[in-house]
Amino acid sequence: MSRHNDGWEPRTRLGRKVQNGDISSMEQALDSGLPLKEAEIVDQLLPGLEDEVLDINMVQRMTDSGRRVKFRCVVAVGNRDGYLGYAQARDDQVGGAIQKAIDVAKLNIIKVDRGSGSWEDQPGGTNSLTRKAEGKAGSVTVEIQPAPQGLGLAAAETVRNILELAGVEDAWTNSDGNTRTTVNLAKATFNALENAAQSRTPQHAREVHYDEVSE
Repeated sequence: MSRHNDGWEPRTRLGRKVQNGDISSMEQALDSGLPLKEAEIVDQLLPGLEDEVLDINMVQRMTDSGRRVKFRCVVAVGNRDGYLGYAQARDDQVGGAIQKAIDVAKLNIIKVDRGSGSWEDQPGGTNSLTRKAEGKAGSVTVEIQPAPQGLGLAAAETVRNILELAGVEDAWTNSDGNTRTTVNLAKATFNALENAAQSRTPQHAREVHYDEVSE
């Protein structure tokens, strides 16, 4: 569902640098310290990005004019090679909610700190993580531990989908709390991978928009 970039006119300094060729990789973009505010930047630098809809929920709200129905969509995006984004969004239509969530997930893209952190592996690989990672969202805590090459992903489906999009092939995982809540399980997994990542981007430049609720 990536948007085509023909006719894209960058509105930000980072966008102009990407279009001019001054920045030619996602790593350079994240290292620049410039805020990532245009989904087209990610389309250009990560053309092979895949998206996965993790959850769609119908949300009803009473208003003065009666009951209003919206759809909340939870999406992860990744290139299966170290880059991952996550977001949720709402819209009156399912398709609109999915597209909004994909665009916002691109703005939340992180570089996952992959490595061969298991004592059983030779250093220098990228099959797992470099160290144990933990993330929280609501009542849910997700812990991800480096595992040796060939083990695969010992994880629940939502966690496994996110790890696969990030390019993590081997990991042990453990989750506590109300893990039936896909939103919190997905967000906790993303938070764990973000926490594990080396701090490549100054905090003031990270504008994380997990929830896009604009009407």
